[in-house]
Parts: sequence; structure tokens; C-alpha cells
Amino acid sequence: MGSYILADNQELTRYALETLIRMDEKNTVHRAVDKAGLIQLLKEDENSLVILDYTLFDIVDEEQLLIISERFAMASWLLISESLTENFLRRMAYSSHAFSIVFKDSPMRSIREALQSAAHGNRYIDQRAMEQILIRPQVTEEKDILTATELEVMKAIARGKSTKEIALERTSSIHTITTHRKNIFKKLNVNTVHEAIKYALRAGWVDPTEFYI
Repeated sequence: MGSYILADNQELTRYALETLIRMDEKNTVHRAVDKAGLIQLLKEDENSLVILDYTLFDIVDEEQLLIISERFAMASWLLISESLTENFLRRMAYSSHAFSIVFKDSPMRSIREALQSAAHGNRYIDQRAMEQILIRPQVTEEKDILTATELEVMKAIARGKSTKEIALERTSSIHTITTHRKNIFKKLNVNTVHEAIKYALRAGWVDPTEFYI
């Protein structure tokens, strides 16, 4: 029997993963919608396998994730997202053997293998993730890293505006703003809004009195 914690706020993915896990009727599945709920579930069963989409959760940054994993050292972790930055993947891979990694668009065979390996305490790293980890880090110049439009979108994000609100303000489609957001995250080499805002603050793009986090 295995104990699983689904920490993924994408409903369709959560349903699919839960279906795979419950193929063995002995498995128990719990859902965590935020960091506080995740920690409470880990307190109740420290031997759980946590399946986490880091990009959709309220964990602030990789440091906080590592602190939680160290606090609950008996737990195993399967990171599953649509995309993760190379720096994040390297940090997770090199900092702890508790983290397995797979992507949501990986073949079903890989996702099954990742679940089975992590459930048995064996580390699994998807081929795509391994390739990204092994890429030599590139130094990017901060100057003009974002276009003027991307910078304005970044400032709006920092002020707490939703994708829909930004689209309305800029008379753009939600799809266009979503694309800008993805490009911003890729250029800044970040995974989450929290990381993007921290980067923008360090770069001096955002007035600290205006941002939201």
C-alpha cells in the first residue's frame, strides 16, 4: 500500500494521476491545494510520495521547496510540470536524491515508470529533464532581455494583475498575454510568478512599493 499526496492544481492532470494511482486499490490518495495543506498531510504521514506541480503551487521558490523536503526527509517527491527551467532542474537534481522528475507531456510509459520508481524509493529523471540538466549554463545579459511590451506585462504581473485583467487593459487577447507570460518566464529563466517578481525587483524594473507577491 502506498500513500500519495497530489499537490497539483491543474484539475485534468490531477484526475489523470489519481486514476493511475488508484489502479492499485491499496493506494491512498490525498489532495493538497496549498503549501499549508501539503505540510499538514506530510505531518500525518511522513512516508508519502508527493506529486507536485511546482509551477502551479504557492511554494515561493526552490529554497523553500528544499527546506520542506529536508523537514520531511522520509517523503519522496515526484516533480511533474509542463516545463521547468534548467537552473531549477539542476538545483533539484544535485541537492537531493528525494526528487524524481517527469513532464506532463512525456509519454505515458515514462509517467508510469516515474510513478512506480518514486513509489518504491527509486529516483527517476525523465530523459528530457536529464538533457536539460546536462546543458552547459549560458550567461544572459540582463540589459534589454525583455521587449518593451514584455516589460509592461511583467510590471502588471508584479502589481498582482491576472492574465485576464492585463488582456483587458492592453486590449489584447488572453492567448496573447499568456504567450507574453511564457516568453517572459523563459527569458528570465524562472518557473513561477514569485520568481519572476524577485528577478524584476533585483533588476530594478519594478518599484518595490508597487509590486504584489
